[in-house]
Amino acid sequence: MKLYIKNMVCSRCKTVVRQELEALGHEVLTVELGEVTLKKPATEAQLESIAERLLTHDFELLSNKKQQLIELVKTAIVELVHQQNDGLRRQKHSEYLAEKVNRDYRYLSTLFSEVEGITIEQFIINQKTERVKELLVYDELSLSQIADLLNYSSLAYLSTQFKSVTGMTPSQFKQLRDKQRKSLDNL
Repeated sequence: MKLYIKNMVCSRCKTVVRQELEALGHEVLTVELGEVTLKKPATEAQLESIAERLLTHDFELLSNKKQQLIELVKTAIVELVHQQNDGLRRQKHSEYLAEKVNRDYRYLSTLFSEVEGITIEQFIINQKTERVKELLVYDELSLSQIADLLNYSSLAYLSTQFKSVTGMTPSQFKQLRDKQRKSLDNL
């Protein structure tokens, strides 16, 4: 039996979900971001118990088919933006999502906009912006390397898109972050 769970975004989330389901007596076959496969089907009462238990960790058990599909799209986008696999990054977003979710991209795009109130492309831009912020905070890569890593056509395009979302350039963001940090001797 497949369960679809909202807000699973990292390996730690997968561990917590597995532990909670096993604590409730379920045999878990697989746990992926946003999706769990149980060995046996769960009853309605068990599903309610699972939903309550997951909610204590800010996860939501999705029962609506449209919500489940949207969560699969979001999970695929998070994987796409945060994966370091060059082959994935170079693939068109529409092709990747259609293949990953096994649905027509136009249908996914329409449904996503209808349910989420933003386009898939805007969601991808938001995810990429958050990834740029994360990489800037780590301070291990140059802006050019970040642009390449996230498949931007140029550094200028990354900067323009970043500024349109955050209101500041990546360099301004990095300076702001640096000003907020205190050196160890000033703590």
